[in-house]
Amino acid sequence: MVSSPAPNLAFFGELLVRLSPPDKMLLRSARNVDLAVGGAEANVAIGLASLGHATRMISRVPANALGQMARSTLMGAGVDCAHVAQAEGRMGLYFLTPGAGLRASQVVYDRAGSVFARASADDFDWDAALGGATHLFLSGITPALGPVSSALAIAAARAAKARGLTLIFDGNYRALLWEAWDSDPCGTLTELVGMADMMFGNHRDIALLLGTQFASDGEDRRREAAAALFAAFPNLKLLASTARHVEAADQHLLSARVETPCAVAQTDEIAVSGIVDRIGAGDAFAAGVLHGLLRAPGDLDGAAQSGLALTALKHSLPGDASLFGQGDVDAFLSGQFDVRR
Repeated sequence: MVSSPAPNLAFFGELLVRLSPPDKMLLRSARNVDLAVGGAEANVAIGLASLGHATRMISRVPANALGQMARSTLMGAGVDCAHVAQAEGRMGLYFLTPGAGLRASQVVYDRAGSVFARASADDFDWDAALGGATHLFLSGITPALGPVSSALAIAAARAAKARGLTLIFDGNYRALLWEAWDSDPCGTLTELVGMADMMFGNHRDIALLLGTQFASDGEDRRREAAAALFAAFPNLKLLASTARHVEAADQHLLSARVETPCAVAQTDEIAVSGIVDRIGAGDAFAAGVLHGLLRAPGDLDGAAQSGLALTALKHSLPGDASLFGQGDVDAFLSGQFDVRR
């Protein structure tokens, strides 16, 4: 019996540099900033690489020190960056003012005209970039960057489907990005979800896609929304989401849900307190769910628990990406919260 090749996951999206004032200061009064490398797709790639999976990034960065730092950060985390090209231009940035107590975090984007946002489908060798890959992960952030990037995201999805890859789509709706240009988020996202095999998103993402609202609440609303999504997009085989109740900037309640048209796995709600950094928690959830499914295909409960563990752990870590390994996930799931010696 010939065994299937190990999964090789490709990620397509923009690499960003994050700048944030230290000690939860306001950006307007800061005199220095902390620097980190991020980007939704890159965060998921790093999270899965930290858990031992083969991941590769497909992107474009400037041919300068910032671009080199971004590539080096990913490579240092175990992500293959052979298809992160370099070109003349600028790096996409975003500024984060961290929340504290009852003050919410705030993001300011400075990414217009970046080398990635100016890229077209012709700038990528899809045969080489996707060769040997089994999955492609992309999100709703790339098409939100502008008309050129919107066409690019669709081209990447089509290239993956033409080569028989499993397409994973994370809604990641960013209103500030979509509203900055004459966009059609519903039409664009509908086309992308129409090609996807798996989706990360909640009832709000589904309401946007379907142009409807769901009258029920709680778990009933999530199931109603999922049923409507699966009916509208019969190609979708799996939907994963979190439910988050924000009590304060550093006190959240979280639960995870993974479902197919025929089955649902729902975790209990847990309290996440003393939050260090919320940014990237959704990306950690995606990495955790995919990790669970890659280890045990069909185990929805295991995938939901793995996703919940990784997103909860990410709240304790500064920066955009999860760097936790299997031992950290196992310790969390077994309730080992004391010092491990």
